[in-house]
Amino acid sequence: MIIDDKKYSVTEFLKVLVPRINATLISEPEFENVGCIIFKNGKKEYYKNTSFSLNSFASAEIAKDKNYTNFFLKRMGYKVPDGQTFFSNKLNSYLQIKRTIHDGFEYAKSIGFPVIIKPNNLSRGRLVTKIFNEEEYYETAEKIFSITDVMLVERFYYGNDFRVLVLDEDIFAAYQREPLKIVGNGISRIKELIVEKQNNFVKAGRKVDIDYNDYRLIHNLKRNNYTIDTILDKGIVFQILDNANLSSGGTIYDFTSRIHQEFKKLAVNITKDMKLRLCGVDFLTDDVSKPVSDYTLLEINASPGLNNYASLGVKQLAIAHSFYFRILELLEEE
Repeated sequence: MIIDDKKYSVTEFLKVLVPRINATLISEPEFENVGCIIFKNGKKEYYKNTSFSLNSFASAEIAKDKNYTNFFLKRMGYKVPDGQTFFSNKLNSYLQIKRTIHDGFEYAKSIGFPVIIKPNNLSRGRLVTKIFNEEEYYETAEKIFSITDVMLVERFYYGNDFRVLVLDEDIFAAYQREPLKIVGNGISRIKELIVEKQNNFVKAGRKVDIDYNDYRLIHNLKRNNYTIDTILDKGIVFQILDNANLSSGGTIYDFTSRIHQEFKKLAVNITKDMKLRLCGVDFLTDDVSKPVSDYTLLEINASPGLNNYASLGVKQLAIAHSFYFRILELLEEE
């Protein structure tokens, strides 16, 4: 069934939920990604995309900075990636401690390829790249520094990617994310399979933009001796991107009913230690349905959403409704 790609936006959820508590919603009509909730007692609360005022400003700002977040979490005893920040030429001209793009490459060599390099303060998996060699490093680093001044180079860790969504001490959702993949049918070109994947996302209500000119896709094609016009044999699986971010087409597997109590406790403790109430905690581990043995805490997100998760089915849609309704209750109570 074809559905509106706004179906699972925060504003669409709030349009359904706000009347249930006799509140009023004013949303910006053109893009509908910001709004104001006016509660029956006259109190006003604003939101932007998936950001609400439940978290303190300082904690939310620190959570946006991946390096600062890792600094504090490591001090608190959590297992975070080994990594280092490096700066644009513009920023280095103001800093006493200078770490250049070339220093970043030397650091990457010292920890061993492949490495992960990413903007330090951008979201949605933008420019997060798994790097295998010098050519890929400089191409990606230059792209990052063209739009932001701080780049993070991290050791690459193996494992499965999980997001656990915490609101106060409640776990509302847990799910695994896998990178975007296509499967050959012996007939279609890679480009055609990507377009088909994009169309399937639209049908499922997920707003995902897949760019077949993405330099990360081009790198992966080159490593596998493919081109965008290669016809994959039937059953051959090709991983388009290395990052599992849902906004770039990652696949979701629901673990909400299976997450182990130890991982629940770990996610809640991380959220509390960062002085957050609402947080998406991203783990790299074997399986969150088993007791905690080994993990890497990839990132935290102070403004997580359940828009893509809701597209999985009726059960997940109901969880998303309960999540946003609880946010409304908490905002009204404060």
